[in-house]
Amino acid sequence: MRKGGWFVLAAGALWGTAGTAQAFAPEGAQPYAVGALRLAIAGAALIPYALARRELPSERSWPMIPTGVAALSMAAYQPLFFGAVATTGVALGTIVAIGSAPVIAGGLTWLLSGERPGSRWVAATTLAILGTVLLFPGKSAGGAASEGVALAFGAGGAYAVYAVSSKRLLESHESDAVIAVVFGLSAVILLPILLFAELNWVLTAEGVIAVLYLGLVATAVAYILFIRGLNLLPVGSAVTLSLAEPLTAAALGVIVLGERLEPAGAIGALLILAGLATIGLQPSSTLLMNRIPK
Repeated sequence: MRKGGWFVLAAGALWGTAGTAQAFAPEGAQPYAVGALRLAIAGAALIPYALARRELPSERSWPMIPTGVAALSMAAYQPLFFGAVATTGVALGTIVAIGSAPVIAGGLTWLLSGERPGSRWVAATTLAILGTVLLFPGKSAGGAASEGVALAFGAGGAYAVYAVSSKRLLESHESDAVIAVVFGLSAVILLPILLFAELNWVLTAEGVIAVLYLGLVATAVAYILFIRGLNLLPVGSAVTLSLAEPLTAAALGVIVLGERLEPAGAIGALLILAGLATIGLQPSSTLLMNRIPK
């Protein structure tokens, strides 16, 4: 597998630990506040990291539209995703949000840059999405509100837009600078949530550990890895490889939280692995068909 693929897989694995980390957060931790705190901590860590690597400030101007779109989409992802899982349940919300992202990212890339996904990407994405659905059989909270599912689709779209916009920024700026600027702006956008949220739970030892882990490891480190992988891979392929997230989440649920993996879930895990291998073992030059003439 190419180095970029390993970066994205590692990012997906770290994202997959977020659900388990949140399970150990104190009672009263509001999902929207958790999302805002994750971005605030990540942004506070990523900006000095980029400065230390001398990637900020940049002599090149930042294109306003891609930068703003990337920051807004990352900020929007937090309330959309946490609102979805609060309404539909973690399993269904995660399935819809994460499963829809590769398809939306592939479509956006095709429309905006003419990079047409190849048949191998289509096969890999189909396997991984089907595996994600099977990974959580019977846990999708029947009768879930339609607005919750709509929020989850919105989260998947926001994540896809973030990936496509960040890919554009990587054409003219270093990866660490891109992640620092985007997350710094996203944290500012979500700051009003923290001004009105109940945050007493953060003052406990469990709360401090949970938000620091979520912000520094499951967000800052994970997105550093993802953005570097995105710099080396087509957008659609990178987003598909990030489907390692639900696989990791399911494994931790079984090992750490004592959840039971049904037979269909085991099949789903194998399908996700097959989808990831389909992309990961293929040279990146064959992941995209020819560009569409402009």
